[in-house]
Amino acid sequence: MHVLRWTTVAALSMLAAACGRQEPPAAPQAEAKAEAKAAQPPKAEPLKVGFVYVSPIGDAGWTTQHNRGREQMQAALGDKVTTSFVEKVPEGADAERVIRDLAAQGHRLVFTTSFGFMNPTLKVAEEFPQVKFEHATGYKRAANVGTYNVRFYEGRYAAGVLAGRMTRSDTLGYVGAFPIPEVLQGINAFTLGARSVNPKAQVRVIWVNSWYDPGKERDAANALIGQGADIVTHHTDSSAVVATAEEKGRMAIAYHSDMSRFGPKAQLAAVTHHWGEYYTKTAQSVLDGSWKPGSLWGGMKDGMIKVEAFNASVPKEVVEQVEARAAAIKAGEFHPFTGPIVGNDGREVAAKGAVLTDEQLGKMDYYVQGVVGKVPAAGN
Repeated sequence: MHVLRWTTVAALSMLAAACGRQEPPAAPQAEAKAEAKAAQPPKAEPLKVGFVYVSPIGDAGWTTQHNRGREQMQAALGDKVTTSFVEKVPEGADAERVIRDLAAQGHRLVFTTSFGFMNPTLKVAEEFPQVKFEHATGYKRAANVGTYNVRFYEGRYAAGVLAGRMTRSDTLGYVGAFPIPEVLQGINAFTLGARSVNPKAQVRVIWVNSWYDPGKERDAANALIGQGADIVTHHTDSSAVVATAEEKGRMAIAYHSDMSRFGPKAQLAAVTHHWGEYYTKTAQSVLDGSWKPGSLWGGMKDGMIKVEAFNASVPKEVVEQVEARAAAIKAGEFHPFTGPIVGNDGREVAAKGAVLTDEQLGKMDYYVQGVVGKVPAAGN
């Protein structure tokens, strides 16, 4: 009996050992995770994107819209990008310092968002050839510097139609920043639009020689209202012109962004800018290695400029007329600078049916018929 019991136990032990050898040993869980992680490609570092703003971000205006574009890009690309910005950067030596700092801090894409940042951008770009730069509203490019702009004049023409229909005094006021082609295009398109529906309309201009100076903008708006303007608009960054119209019981057309919170009764509509899609597309091109130094001049067809935020006081038929003109521009059926166009000095600018070329628009240095006064020399 003892022998049988030993033999039985030994046999069972040998069987168990044999069965155990048939299963491969399981890999430790930690080792399996490490192997899986090693097999995955390393996660790419996010693209650092910097923005340089000429004025405060604020609640409305030029810089507000660029910052909204930055936020839209950040939301669209998620953790593939990180963004930073510097606001209230004066044009000149300070701009060069800020742009250089962003490049030195590892930003591989830098957007400089004011005309006066052009030469500082080019200078820094030469020092940092591995960094991509995009300059807003400029015309100089380099191997690592592209430019982008919007045909602001398209929205201005449609807004002029609105002003021409709504004015009672036939006098419109325009606060301008600097007498450069971009701003002159807006003044002239606004005038042509107004006179297309109201041949008696005249536009008076006051220059403040600053992109952002609420005090000067307010003073200019008050002066224009004193000269008989019942509708004022502006090519400056703050909401001061709209707010002044609200205080004085006049009408206004906002620029850059919807400013109705500053002039709920005054604002007839707003000519608004939209940069987010361009910023997203540009950053993605850097990420995938396809970026090239281009020269974009977008417009209504690209969704970069709109006339919107109409006041309830604007008659339905007027809104429809403005929107119809904007739709024709967007579809390429109408160009705001289609002749006949005559300068306010009487000389012919464009014959009947002729359309000003982009090159001609880029050199604009005159007022069209209907604008009062003379264009000052730049800087005066």
